[in-house]
Amino acid sequence: MAAPAPAHQRLRDHLHQTRLLGSISSALYYDQNTVMPPAGAPWRGDQLALLAKQLHERQSSAAYADLVAAAEAELDGTSAPEAVHNLQLLRQELRRQQALDPDLVAALAQAQSSGNALWQAARRQNDFASFAPALERLIQLRRQQASQLASAEPVQRSPWELLAQPYEPDISKTRLEDLFTPLTAKLPALLEQVRATSTPPPATIDLPEALQEQLCRELLDSWGYDPAHCQRSRSAHPFSCTVGPQDFRITTRVVPGQPFSAFLATAHEWGHSLYEQGLPRSGDHYFPWPLGEATSMGVHESQSLFWECRVARGEAFAGRWYPRFRSGLAVDPWGAPQRFWRALNPLQSGLIRVEADELSYCLHIVLRYELELALIEGDLPVADLPGEWNHRMQELLGLKPPTDSERCLQDIHWAEAQCMGTYCSWEVHRGLGAGAVSGYRGSAHPRGHAPSVGGQPAPGRILAGLDLVRGAALCPRRSRGTSQGRNLRHGAHRRRDRSESPQGSVPDASAAD
Repeated sequence: MAAPAPAHQRLRDHLHQTRLLGSISSALYYDQNTVMPPAGAPWRGDQLALLAKQLHERQSSAAYADLVAAAEAELDGTSAPEAVHNLQLLRQELRRQQALDPDLVAALAQAQSSGNALWQAARRQNDFASFAPALERLIQLRRQQASQLASAEPVQRSPWELLAQPYEPDISKTRLEDLFTPLTAKLPALLEQVRATSTPPPATIDLPEALQEQLCRELLDSWGYDPAHCQRSRSAHPFSCTVGPQDFRITTRVVPGQPFSAFLATAHEWGHSLYEQGLPRSGDHYFPWPLGEATSMGVHESQSLFWECRVARGEAFAGRWYPRFRSGLAVDPWGAPQRFWRALNPLQSGLIRVEADELSYCLHIVLRYELELALIEGDLPVADLPGEWNHRMQELLGLKPPTDSERCLQDIHWAEAQCMGTYCSWEVHRGLGAGAVSGYRGSAHPRGHAPSVGGQPAPGRILAGLDLVRGAALCPRRSRGTSQGRNLRHGAHRRRDRSESPQGSVPDASAAD
């Protein structure tokens, strides 16, 4: 009889099978948000709940715990540091999974799938009341989840902090207060100054949908899109989804009255996908091990925002793409490359987060963080959410949304119980993205003569910049496994929001903005 395989190899095989099962959930999620007919939602919820329960069993069973322990026992003084780190991350995640009730895991997956479908209908019909019961159910389940997860934490955390850990390891409300307090103190007054001094906004430009689609295709082609490995579809909310090691999906949407929305969403989502495509897929310590996964939602967002805001909104890039946008119109609405670049970078507060300018975007995040904290840890009733949204929007941005679709129905994340924790990562990402730009410039030109990262350089320079950004982002110093918040998507997903897909414990990443 042959000797049994080492525990480390058996554990790797187990993780590979878990990845396969998780990728089925990712494929079903992508289908649900792109081509599934609305009547398929109840059955899809049952499918995802079944898979979530099976995934949870694989990551929490006594047999799996024994396998992790056996692999740990094989470690010795010659073991690679990466092997030690992988087992530490698996042990952390095992404790989290063992703390969760399997029935709660299944109920959450089903409620998330149902919430997705109800949100899409409510958003189309501008009817928050029809979605409110689903949101109340999701919040109730998330509170139960936080209560169960508390026993697995090495330090005491609040319910919101517990739910945020899979998205942003070790994030705390104290840290966010340090980030957000200066923003809320200074940005509203700065926005008032901008409103008082800015020229009137230009007339609305309506780019033909066919031209927007063409421009999105050309952008992806110029940034390395390979149809053998990648696919782009339409969805109600843009997101990025990794279905397998060689299967990368993104979605975009065309928004009436927002001529750059689809183009910039494509740049953003492709930034997420480029990060996923650059994750290590070979070697003894990466796929399917934790060190082969995305580091955090904040790092994910830093990558998507780098390509959207630092490149696609850059002045040199605008100069090269201005003729392409102009060529599809009978009349040039901009008149010059400089004015086209300014149109790509407006300073004008808006109601919709994913269309917000860079000055007001941070306040959109603060608003969502405050409200989800009140929903999870405070006493804000779901029925009062639209009114409280209007109140804080007025205080922070000087705006009052007239419809539910422009208030708390604009984002998909709460519909999939991605409260709580995704939004804070989009603010964390800004510092990381700025560091990536600094690293790109410093590495490319050590004497300080940095090229604009917004240009459309030759393919070799694009690839060089991509390699540098990936090198900065692929940091193995993760302190926590992320399988609970694995589908970072929505997105995610900055998306735009990229946030995670709703299944939980899924080994393939998805980000929805």
